[in-house]
Amino acid sequence: MMFKKILIANRGEIACRVAATARGLGIRTVAVYSDADADAKHVAECDEAYRLGPAPARESYLRGDLILEIARRCGAEAIHPGYGFLSENEEFAEACARAGVVFIGPPPAAIRAMGLKAESKQLMGKAGVPLTPGYHGGNQDPAFLHKEAGRIGYPVLIKASAGGGGKGMRVVERADDFAAALASCKREAAASFGDDAVLIEKYLTRPRHVEIQVFADTHGNCVYLFERDCSVQRRHQKVLEEAPAPGMTAARRAAMGKAAVDAAKAVGYVGAGTVEFIVPGDAGADGSFFFMEMNTRLQVEHPVTEEITGLDLVEWQLRVAAGEPLPLSQDELQISGHAIEARIYAENPAKNFLPSIGTITHMRMPADDDHGAVRIDSGVRAGDAISPHYDPMIAKLIVWGEDRAAALRAMAAALAECEIAGLATNVDFLGRVVASPAFAGGDVDTGLIERHRALLLPADVPVPPAALAAAAFMLDAGAPAGASPWDLRDGWRMNLTAARTLLLRAGETVHAVTLEYPRGGMTIRIGAESGAAHGQVDGRRVRLVWGEQRVAATVVVDGLRVTVFCGGLRHDLERADALLLAGDADDEAAGDGHLCAPMSGKVLALVATPGVRVERGAALLVMEAMKMEHTIVAPSAGSVARFHCAAGDQVAEGVELALFEPAT
Repeated sequence: MMFKKILIANRGEIACRVAATARGLGIRTVAVYSDADADAKHVAECDEAYRLGPAPARESYLRGDLILEIARRCGAEAIHPGYGFLSENEEFAEACARAGVVFIGPPPAAIRAMGLKAESKQLMGKAGVPLTPGYHGGNQDPAFLHKEAGRIGYPVLIKASAGGGGKGMRVVERADDFAAALASCKREAAASFGDDAVLIEKYLTRPRHVEIQVFADTHGNCVYLFERDCSVQRRHQKVLEEAPAPGMTAARRAAMGKAAVDAAKAVGYVGAGTVEFIVPGDAGADGSFFFMEMNTRLQVEHPVTEEITGLDLVEWQLRVAAGEPLPLSQDELQISGHAIEARIYAENPAKNFLPSIGTITHMRMPADDDHGAVRIDSGVRAGDAISPHYDPMIAKLIVWGEDRAAALRAMAAALAECEIAGLATNVDFLGRVVASPAFAGGDVDTGLIERHRALLLPADVPVPPAALAAAAFMLDAGAPAGASPWDLRDGWRMNLTAARTLLLRAGETVHAVTLEYPRGGMTIRIGAESGAAHGQVDGRRVRLVWGEQRVAATVVVDGLRVTVFCGGLRHDLERADALLLAGDADDEAAGDGHLCAPMSGKVLALVATPGVRVERGAALLVMEAMKMEHTIVAPSAGSVARFHCAAGDQVAEGVELALFEPAT
């Protein structure tokens, strides 16, 4: 019998996603929230909501005891864990069983079997699933692991045994770098998973990351719902996913599907799971593929599978957890078209994808298409804050097309319509990836972004004059105009034409935009371009005719910051005048050697010794943000004069961390 009420032990877009399916099935939903999420979207979209505790996950979303107590109080029959947090926590699954609450996920034994990468690989080897060459044992002595890395042969990949999401992973190219990489991996693994054990594998050159969606019920049925290619990654975290995988043959799909089902059956799996494989750089010309890990939960990228199969995987989860058999057999499953998912994050690609913390001041996304070509899964709205406590995902943008070419066109068009202001995002970067010859041609692997870094992460993106004109027109329209005749902006001057110049800074470049007001009109001059301008402003939308150009843009003004969305791209500007510019120049001269925090986070370790010379690129200190480590390095040869922080300090973005003295 289907559940009447479920508790969703998660937040953000996945909590909203589960709530939507439950609502369609007539199931009441219960949200839980931390203090940081009291007004969050997922709270508003559920029928009931209960406070868990303070913002840190360890005091809220990871408190299984509190979640079970809330389930008891509100009468929830089952708990959907989403992904992350408690979704792969066997102790929580066992606690649910003891409390008489259904855990909408696999049995605790299956979570345990696949939870530790080393043990799971040994188990998969016994089941006949192909494995990547490496060391998957329990000996964690650094000297022994160093020796094993030499036996495997560099480059090697160090990976947290209990990990996921790219945390606790390092590629090591040579033996001299192994010790430092191992220590960093272990710190990150301990912080993220409470377990610093690692395994070591041969790092395959230009590998592809292909995963198989599996589903099993309590009646002995198990199927695979085809594959997803998740090769495009940065910092070992997925950026774009698609289904089916480019270049996948029917024979290889069947072989990988069988291996995935064998893996699931080997651990008595029930529910939704994903078996991840690495395919060699030649796209497995010989048909080879290697087991990487099994995620015992729903994946972030599950929507692309839903789009090509026409199925609701959350509904399948609910039905299986309620004791129903799988709705379809393997022979009844079919692929229709092609789907691509882009993960939209609050992060700054130009700063090595550091997370961006702040409030979303403006958010306008493409509308869901009537034909299912565009889908938005999001857990935030304009006015919501991206906090340092949780993953900085803003939304998932999913498109479908009759074939890959159609899906690529749909994705490019949809990304061009995304407007998010108030913090840095990766939207423009995603647009460049989708348009790149490598991705468009299906030549994908996990090194695509690094290999094409110059194309995908250009040092300087010029601001087109049309965007500057739209910004100036908005700023002019927003100027104060009162009842006094002295406030009129009709351009009247005795024997003169009124004019004013706006200075708009983009990065290190300052653009002068001159607005002239001949009687009854306006002229905008930017460099050598000049033309009469007229148009209208509707909220944040500007429609402008400037000379021979027709300009449509969205302009978001937030104090001195001006964000312009024009021509499918975002341009970040700052209002300036002569005094502000002079002050900045003085500050810059005085600021040489002042190393500041590139993001809000925690100082983990001070590596350098004050007064001791280091070379350019040497590690000075290590920070942590979003449970990922970031190393602050020496900008040149020299030494740290003094640190302004200590290990354990929480620091905000822009806070000075150290004074560095370049060598003379």
